[in-house]
Amino acid sequence: MKCIDTLPEAQRFVAQFKDGSYRQIVALTGAGISTDSGIPDFRSPGGIWSKRQPVQYQDFVADEDSRLEDWDRRFEMMDYFARAEPNAAHQAMTSLAQAGKLHCLITQNVDGLHQRAGFPNDKLVEIHGNSTFATCLSCGVRAELEAQKPIVDAGQSPRCSDCNGLLKAAVISFGQQMPEMELERAAEAAAACDLFLVLGSSLVVHPAAQLPAIAVRGGADLVILNGQETPLDSYASTVIRTPLAQTFARFGE
Repeated sequence: MKCIDTLPEAQRFVAQFKDGSYRQIVALTGAGISTDSGIPDFRSPGGIWSKRQPVQYQDFVADEDSRLEDWDRRFEMMDYFARAEPNAAHQAMTSLAQAGKLHCLITQNVDGLHQRAGFPNDKLVEIHGNSTFATCLSCGVRAELEAQKPIVDAGQSPRCSDCNGLLKAAVISFGQQMPEMELERAAEAAAACDLFLVLGSSLVVHPAAQLPAIAVRGGADLVILNGQETPLDSYASTVIRTPLAQTFARFGE
């Protein structure tokens, strides 16, 4: 395993992703790609979950106070997302996809920054959902978050205008079933790639943490770009420790 911890070397290394021989690249992105955009990490010391514990799905469904707590959290995160802008790492993934090199981007993030960076929806797999809009738990209809704020401010959890079902941010909550179709797409893409990139993921959350191992078993090279060690570093051919936005700052040149 090669470890790169200097920025010039890291920038030279990632340049090969667009110019090299890899034809079927798959990427997995986690919270670390968005921290440079001003979105706080969830799990790190001092992160969001150290201040406000997440609401469990079963509590959301069963309890009005839990629903209101979850909605309050969503509006807080909505403010973070609104202020954030995609950074050079987000833009680099879009560039790779547009060049036909990156065939699938699997993200654990719920901030919508990949979409705002122009990443094509047909190549994006959001395995933890998306927290920038809501859906009805009964009929699946989409609803915008901002429209729900007056209802929450009045002390009520929002309901679907079509069927009166519970509205919830479209993120996958703890205790909620993971989206089977997205997980199948992610696993199939990992098994078929020749290069699997990990950008800003601690690789401790399953089932996403299994995807790099699937890729390696299929014969792919694994490159992990993350500030801290991960449980799968030993599987990687190269580990890069430099900040992601700076690492990809010259990617489009």
